[in-house]
Amino acid sequence: MKSSSLARKLLRWYDTNKRDLPWRGTRDPYAIWLSEVMLQQTTVKAVEPRWRRFLERWPTLRELAQAPVADVLHEWTGLGYYARARNMHRAAMLAGDALPRTYAELLKLPGLGEYTAAAVASIAHGERVPLVDANVERVLARVHTVAEEIRSAPAKKKLRALADALVPANRPGDFNQALMELGAMTCTPQKPMCRSCPITEECGAFQTATQEQFPRIKPKQKMKTVQEATIVIRDARGRVLLLFRGGAGSFANMWELPRVTVAGGESLSDAAVRAAQSLAGLQVTAGPELMCMKHTVMRSRIALHVMACARSRSAGNVCLSEHEEARWVTLVEWEKLPKSITQERVRRALATSALRDG
Repeated sequence: MKSSSLARKLLRWYDTNKRDLPWRGTRDPYAIWLSEVMLQQTTVKAVEPRWRRFLERWPTLRELAQAPVADVLHEWTGLGYYARARNMHRAAMLAGDALPRTYAELLKLPGLGEYTAAAVASIAHGERVPLVDANVERVLARVHTVAEEIRSAPAKKKLRALADALVPANRPGDFNQALMELGAMTCTPQKPMCRSCPITEECGAFQTATQEQFPRIKPKQKMKTVQEATIVIRDARGRVLLLFRGGAGSFANMWELPRVTVAGGESLSDAAVRAAQSLAGLQVTAGPELMCMKHTVMRSRIALHVMACARSRSAGNVCLSEHEEARWVTLVEWEKLPKSITQERVRRALATSALRDG
């Protein structure tokens, strides 16, 4: 297969069929970087309005660097995977007025792995470097009928080498986006639309009618179910207790209701009492379950039970064990604090008349 012929075909297809996405109308490295980070683990539909809103609030890299990380995390609410926002903020502070121009230098910034660094370098600066995401891996695995399991180290190495050989010196950024667009819109995981594909002549899987056999993927691990209890404790003024989790981890630099994993054989009431005692040093009486919220994190299905708790009259001040700070806040004040989307959903539910007095 001649890589130059494939590149020409793919670029012609892209020029005619590409989606009209807002970040494709700019060569601003900062705006492109933001779009690529937001698009990790998040749908295009969800990202479009949030990308615009983020840039309206912090139009330049310098302005992002000068923003408090709490504000950045709050703006990120609902996009998930909050380490992305923290790394963006750290990278902005290190970069100064502008991101580095080359792939090698971009890799030195926190949160910029091979994919993100290649996206910025190729799309914003025209550097000839391959951009390999899941869509590209799927396309190349079919075109070259890659036998290795797609997530294995040999497959990753092979696919990157194949991608590198394909990237043309002319319009490398557009070519990278074309390859991703083909995977996202045409060469889909199930029922690929081969009749609409511009490179069927070069595709080994199409020529042998084995499209559905590639890429080769091991069966996913079974999901595990986790029960968590999060507690709502109010003070005499009706404010709820929130704890601030600093340090590292998925929920670093964010506020949350006291929350624990329910142990095997433990009742929700006992877990609620334990959460208050172990995390805040408070004696409480567990009340009713206000709601149960289910969501998925990685390979875990989590059932989050929101429990009302009454503070004991003899309870003293909050004494923290794992968190850095505690604060009694109104629901309006809570809305302005950085938090996960799950905690925001709990806050909204508590603001309804049905749960307000829980």
